[in-house]
Amino acid sequence: MKLSEIKEILPTLENVEFQLENGTFVPEHFHVTEVGIIIKNFIDCGGTIRNEKVVNFQLWDANDFEHRLKPNKLLHIITLSEDQLGIEDSEIEVEYQSETIGKYDLAFDGKTFILKNKRTACLAQDSCGVPSEKVSKTSSEPCCSPEGNCC
Repeated sequence: MKLSEIKEILPTLENVEFQLENGTFVPEHFHVTEVGIIIKNFIDCGGTIRNEKVVNFQLWDANDFEHRLKPNKLLHIITLSEDQLGIEDSEIEVEYQSETIGKYDLAFDGKTFILKNKRTACLAQDSCGVPSEKVSKTSSEPCCSPEGNCC
């Protein structure tokens, strides 16, 4: 979900709710402690330099059980972040802590924002020699061969 999409949705809501893909809701007394830009510059295992930029929301729940973040307040935080940080219309990544800090993509089901699990992947499968289907852990073939360009 892009920042422009959440800005269109928020004015239509009475409450802001976040739910993990497994059905667990983020406690309703959560805070959005950060809205920012995360820029990641890296090289993949095939040698390609890559750049990613996302808008980051960090969710946190404290022991102030009466706190409720209303849609207009979140919209105000987003607007302030756009003005002060020059945030552009990018994809949103949400950080939320369960056992550790998790990073999630964001979707909306018509009522609730859904924290969608992110997955790692090889970005250079063609040069890395990764088969199109996942390699079984019982396979005797290595994920990346010594003759490949990576690993």
